[in-house]
Amino acid sequence: MMIESLLIANRGEIACRIIRTARRLGIRTIAVYSAADAGAPHVLDADEAVAIGPAPAAQSYLQADRILAAAREVGAAAIHPGYGFLSENAGFAEAVAAAGLVWVGPPAAAIRAMGLKGAAKSAMQAAGVPVTPGYHGDDQDENRLAAAAAAIGYPVLIKAVAGGGGKGMRKVLDPAGFAEALASCRREAAASFGDDRVLIEKFVASPRHIEVQVFADRHGNTVHLFERDCSLQRRHQKVIEEAPAPGMTDEARAAICDAAVRAARAVGYEGAGTVEFIADASAGLRPDRIWFMEMNTRLQVEHPVTELVTGLDLVEWQLRVASGEPLPRRQDDIVLTGHAMEARLYAEDPRTGFLPSTGPLDRFRLPAGLRVDTGVVEGGQVTAFYDPMVAKLIVGAATRPAAARALAAACRAVEVWPVKTNAAFLARLLDQADFVAGAVDTGFIEARLDHVVPPGPPPPAALQAAARFLVDEGRAAGGRAGDPWRALTGFRLGGTAPVVVPLHCRDELHRVELQGAAPAARAVRIGEDIVVFHDGEAFGFRPARIAGEIDGGAGGGSILSPMPGRVVEVAVAVGERVTKGQSVATVEAMKMELVLKAAFDGKVAEVPARPGDQVVEGQLLVRLEKEG
Repeated sequence: MMIESLLIANRGEIACRIIRTARRLGIRTIAVYSAADAGAPHVLDADEAVAIGPAPAAQSYLQADRILAAAREVGAAAIHPGYGFLSENAGFAEAVAAAGLVWVGPPAAAIRAMGLKGAAKSAMQAAGVPVTPGYHGDDQDENRLAAAAAAIGYPVLIKAVAGGGGKGMRKVLDPAGFAEALASCRREAAASFGDDRVLIEKFVASPRHIEVQVFADRHGNTVHLFERDCSLQRRHQKVIEEAPAPGMTDEARAAICDAAVRAARAVGYEGAGTVEFIADASAGLRPDRIWFMEMNTRLQVEHPVTELVTGLDLVEWQLRVASGEPLPRRQDDIVLTGHAMEARLYAEDPRTGFLPSTGPLDRFRLPAGLRVDTGVVEGGQVTAFYDPMVAKLIVGAATRPAAARALAAACRAVEVWPVKTNAAFLARLLDQADFVAGAVDTGFIEARLDHVVPPGPPPPAALQAAARFLVDEGRAAGGRAGDPWRALTGFRLGGTAPVVVPLHCRDELHRVELQGAAPAARAVRIGEDIVVFHDGEAFGFRPARIAGEIDGGAGGGSILSPMPGRVVEVAVAVGERVTKGQSVATVEAMKMELVLKAAFDGKVAEVPARPGDQVVEGQLLVRLEKEG
């Protein structure tokens, strides 16, 4: 019988994702939340919600006792851990079962078997699953480890036995650097995992990270749902995932998927799991150059791409298996169709070395026409307490190039402010010719970092959009209606003069000469800022309080006020001679000072304006005459 009520021991987009499927299946959902998440979407989406502690995860989402108490309080029948936090904690899985609740995940024994990399690889070798050449033994003496590295052949990787997420990993090029790298790796492993043991592996020169989604039930059925490629990584963190893997041959697919199923069966697996492999892609994907790396005993962040290419709901499968049902389909009934890609949208600033960005989400608009999994909304907050991923953008298409184009376009359409995101970085990555061609490996991003991190200054399109917006906003404030693209007539002063609008962006001054064509970027006002969204980037502009420059009138020499505002200064008097480019008057409008200049050599014929005057757009300030 299907589970009737489900507590989700997680937060953010994965909690919202689980709630969607549970609601469709008629399952009552219970959210848990920290003080920082009291008004978060997963809390509002659930049927009930229980507070479990302060904002830090160590005092809330990692508190197994509080989560179990919450489940008892609301009468939950089952607990789904999502990913991260307690999802791969064997002790928590046992505690859930001991409390008489259903654990939506694999048995604790399977979690333990795959939790330590060295033991897992030994178990895989015994099951006939190919593993990367290396040393996975218990002898942790430095000399023994150095001898193992020499026997394997440099370069090698030193990896924390209990590691994950790229922590506790060092590449060593030669024996001279081994001792220092080992000591550094052990320190990080002890600090991150409380376990300083390591293993040694051969370093693969052109590595691809390929993983296989597996499912098993308690009735002895185990299947795979094909592979995903997660090679695009930055500092060992996945950035873009896709299914199927580019360049995958039928022979290599059969080998890797069969190995994944054997791995799951070897540890008595149940539920959803991901078996991760490293492939040497230097000569294409070959069955004899793909090795077991580790198994994640939970649902993966990137599971949506598998859902798109198989048409299956993996959370539903998890809930059905946990309820005691057999797998919904047999292996022959699972079909791979089309191509899917997922981009992880992070609250981070690529220009500052990808430092996390926190703060209010005054604007949070994601594109339509694709699948978006998110756990934040406009008006919410990005805090420093949790992972900076704010959304996943997922597309499906008939072909890989079509999927890449669609996802790049989606990334360019992201509008987030004032929190910074990696949207433009993602779009540039997806546009890379080598990526589109499928020539990827785990070093792809690092090798092209200078090309995929957007440059610092705002592009011309953004500058034009900000300046145009300011001009049009000033006209609207002055009560004049009409076509905004005709708003420049008051500035042209006889039809020949350029308009230069001074703007501040990121503490830099930009003098923007307006062009006649409509800008290719979109500007909106958010609070005090004029924010321009362009190709996934967001630029905040404010009018510069220093002088802008506008050349004065040609033709009859009438210098008119370009906007409604106040006359700050009149720098000339009747009868005075002026030269082309000389300042004749200054008008303040929209917190911006505009200096108007003579367009030709001549003499001042009329000065009707006085400092302090309030003027309307087009009002005469100074009239010049050409001499002779």
